[in-house]
Amino acid sequence: MSRCRTVRGRPGPGAVPAPTRRKCLPNGQLWPQDRNGRDWPANRWGWPTRPLWDYPPGVRAPGEGGALAPTWAMDTPFLPWKWNAVEAPIPVASLCPDHTTPDRPAMTLPAVPPHAALKPQARAWFEGLRDSLCAAFEAIEDESAGQPAARFVRTPWQRPTEDASPGGGGVMSVMKGAVFEKVGVNVSTVFGTFSEEFRRQIPGAEEDPRFWASGISVVAHMASPRVPAAHFNTRMLVTSRGWFGGGGDLTPVRLDTPEALADAADFHGAFRAACDRHDPGYYLRFKAWCDRYFFLPHRGEARGAGGIFFDQHDSGDAAADLNFVEDVGRAFLDAFPRIVRRRMGEAWTPAEREALLVKRGRYVEFNLLYDRGTLFGLKTGGNTEAILMSLPPEVRWP
Repeated sequence: MSRCRTVRGRPGPGAVPAPTRRKCLPNGQLWPQDRNGRDWPANRWGWPTRPLWDYPPGVRAPGEGGALAPTWAMDTPFLPWKWNAVEAPIPVASLCPDHTTPDRPAMTLPAVPPHAALKPQARAWFEGLRDSLCAAFEAIEDESAGQPAARFVRTPWQRPTEDASPGGGGVMSVMKGAVFEKVGVNVSTVFGTFSEEFRRQIPGAEEDPRFWASGISVVAHMASPRVPAAHFNTRMLVTSRGWFGGGGDLTPVRLDTPEALADAADFHGAFRAACDRHDPGYYLRFKAWCDRYFFLPHRGEARGAGGIFFDQHDSGDAAADLNFVEDVGRAFLDAFPRIVRRRMGEAWTPAEREALLVKRGRYVEFNLLYDRGTLFGLKTGGNTEAILMSLPPEVRWP
């Protein structure tokens, strides 16, 4: 039974009340109206948008034509439902199902992926993992002899939007120390609407261009050429579909030394154990994916010693997939600090340092030419400094 109803006009003296049709949302709820009974206009995506004339005196509309959901209006009598300021509940308006016509059939809402219910849990995990990694890396700096202990500097940022409506944001955490020449541990949670150009590249975005994404990104460039650089990230993205992505890889200066081989075995072993707890086929599949992804075609060489990589991961059990992503994060937290402690006290030569700077050039080339995370961040209005945090502080090309 549709919630939409026939609204009768106010009858004049002796008149028979005549039913009038009200425009409705696809779920049967009435389209919002202003205080004078006029329908709210639709924005370019077909969502009801509160008009400027309907704001109470002294209240500034957040953007031209009003915002989708000013936070102060969440429970005003002008709305027949509780509007969420982050996610507009209905994408397109239609006539009530009771009043469908042959040329305008009733519309249905797009399915909500189960990942949507995991948003608070996923965000909390990424931010908690950030705190654990920062604490672990600062503890390593405390152990370095003869140097004042470095600490992370945290810089919050907000994602800008065209209409000044909320778009989320994140926190960039960067530390420059004696062991970690530069390490960044960034988290972000952003939401909004993909551009027409970019939505064709994102699963589920052509049906509904709105998105929500949360994740963590870690890049560590080490002062010593004996300590490998490392990258790690995991994320959850929700459109009309939902999935996880991420992975991690290790980048030693030379891949064939006994020390590099031992470190790679430790790193891969931690990821294998995390993968095997969920599916015995994950590790070999995601390792091969990593080898293909972290490859520089223009040089015909791998970026480093590899690791795992996965994207658009949706096993059909969103909660189990989040548990998998959490285990991958714990594996990195366990393995990488152990590798750093193993190598940070080893002596190195100026020639080795020179080789490190040249190797960093390969890292820069990959991130600027091929990295999906860099492209996604720039295309969705992310913070440029946070996106390019992955670049090393010093690099050299021969």
